[in-house]
Amino acid sequence: MKVFEFHFNPKIKSNLVFDSFCYEPENLYEKRMGSLYIVGFLKNVLPQNTRFIEKLVKVVKDKYYRSTTGTPEKSLKATLKTANEFLEGITQKGDVSWLGNISFTILSLKDFKLNFTKVGNIKILVLRGGKIIDIDKKITLQDIEPYPLKIFINTVSGKLTENDVILVLTEDIFDFFQKQDMLNEIAQLTPLTEKGLKEILNKKEELLFEISGVFMAVLLTKEVFLGKKETVSPKLLKKFSLKEAFSPFLNLFKKIRKSTFPSLGLKTKLMLPQIIVTKTKLSSSRKKVKAFFLNKKLSLIFVLVILLSLGFFLSRFEQERNIKIYNKDLAEIRQKLILADSLLILKEASPEAIQEANLLLKETWEEISSLSKKVMGLPETLNYQVSTLKDEISEKLAELNKLERIENPQVLFEFERKTFVPLKLLVFNENLYFFNPYSKNIFQLKENGEKNIIETEQEIDFAVSLDDSISFFSKPAQLIILKNNNLTYLSLETPYPDFNFNDFSSFRKNIYFLDKKEGQIIKYPFIRNLEWDSPQLWLDSKTTKVMGTDSFAIDTAIWLLKENSIYKYYEGKFEKEIEFEIFPSPKDFSKIFTSPILPYLYILEPVQKRIVILDKSGNIIKQFQSEKFDNLLDFGVSENGRIIYLLNSLKVYKIEF
Repeated sequence: MKVFEFHFNPKIKSNLVFDSFCYEPENLYEKRMGSLYIVGFLKNVLPQNTRFIEKLVKVVKDKYYRSTTGTPEKSLKATLKTANEFLEGITQKGDVSWLGNISFTILSLKDFKLNFTKVGNIKILVLRGGKIIDIDKKITLQDIEPYPLKIFINTVSGKLTENDVILVLTEDIFDFFQKQDMLNEIAQLTPLTEKGLKEILNKKEELLFEISGVFMAVLLTKEVFLGKKETVSPKLLKKFSLKEAFSPFLNLFKKIRKSTFPSLGLKTKLMLPQIIVTKTKLSSSRKKVKAFFLNKKLSLIFVLVILLSLGFFLSRFEQERNIKIYNKDLAEIRQKLILADSLLILKEASPEAIQEANLLLKETWEEISSLSKKVMGLPETLNYQVSTLKDEISEKLAELNKLERIENPQVLFEFERKTFVPLKLLVFNENLYFFNPYSKNIFQLKENGEKNIIETEQEIDFAVSLDDSISFFSKPAQLIILKNNNLTYLSLETPYPDFNFNDFSSFRKNIYFLDKKEGQIIKYPFIRNLEWDSPQLWLDSKTTKVMGTDSFAIDTAIWLLKENSIYKYYEGKFEKEIEFEIFPSPKDFSKIFTSPILPYLYILEPVQKRIVILDKSGNIIKQFQSEKFDNLLDFGVSENGRIIYLLNSLKVYKIEF
């Protein structure tokens, strides 16, 4: 770590005391706790309290480095307890002059892991890549607890990364730096140096004489402690040698050949009659032929052994090379995860940090998912590391994307296949209506659990609510209006030849149809009770047709779901695409729903067993996912938007949020 400390005008006011303290580990035990940085500021100081800050710092430092068996987080919490006891003891002796006048912060750093606490008006910032990130807003401001006295209450932890800079500024210094735009100048210093800081400060030298306080900057550099071994480069694989690999097989082959054919190629003098010698020569000749073929077979076997062995060793060499590559990939993914973690410590203060962390985590998810496929069949330890890291990233993404995984969702109702098989549903006046485009009749499930079958003359393809009634639609162009338990059948005027409606919606009793093939939205304006005017093409003639749209919904605008994106149209014209980042990334959104009285967009995705709820700016409100959602067909939403009914095969699940 590199630390830069600046004290401005410590004697300008006699009733002010302030100081900064930096402690680095002095022995092996203290190294477990890392570094400790403290800034203290006391105003309205009484004569007997001129050493108040020093005494408190000594209590903090001694206690922090005395607790060397736990983690820095535990040690800091134990230290705060001791500091509170120390301050309570002073109060019990009658000295309360420091209450409300003290500003004090403690920061501990170990392996780029930051733990800190503060009381009073000290500002803590992090500089990263030219950006200024406010991290002390994570500490919830609370009233001091008097019995027993607690000054230090909350702590914050987060992972930072190399070359981050921590700034600690007392109140007047922070206000001055901010007004003079000095913080932005400091943020642009790459790298942060003493010379660069002094150049910035010297520009405001005259004005700085008028204020008092502390400015501390801590540049995070790689820590290397004495006595600690650090591996800079990965362990090199042993150089592969064909000679070494096959020398055992060569030696074996030589031994076999020598023992099997000891006389091949040797001249032998025989003292026998001529006729026998001739016969012996013939026999010897056959032996040589036989030996030749045996030798050839053995050579082929040897070549085969060599080829198999070569394949084995090359495969092993390739595996070791891949393990080396995958370990490097794993290290890079971990580094990105650390960076995302460091951004998330600021999530309450900086929405930009959340978005940046979410994108970074999604990137690591794609990388770890790809890596998990590559390491299959490799050593179990590597598979375990990849699997564990993948689970960790998944949990962080789920939390960040407000994804709730439900193990056992509430079953509201279950159909019997022989009685009724539903494919679609509609919620109206808190009652549920189920229907099937391939069979007649409507199944009504009332809020009180009562069940009814409403007989119809035709199959029903779609349904929408119309304030005081329900409009069912039967292809090609017939409406069935259900009002007060009575059915009315109406025929609609067709908009053009070969029309084919794929979705149905309504707004203020006007009804709208989507023709996916033609890329058209057709509006039937409402005239009066059970009467609709001739069809109109709702899209502006200059507007590109909305070909390939999967689903649509209406409030004052029309929301189109197309290729996993959401498009907003108003008065027949394209207005904007709703941008949203979500995990898991969309694969196949199938249906969108909203209404004029609801602030949300509801999107169904059967393939990933979830329903997504967004606000109308694209921000994630909630996601619900369950392994039980294995055949999602349709969904409906209660009038207040807080209850979702999911039709999954023959079961109806109920989710409240």
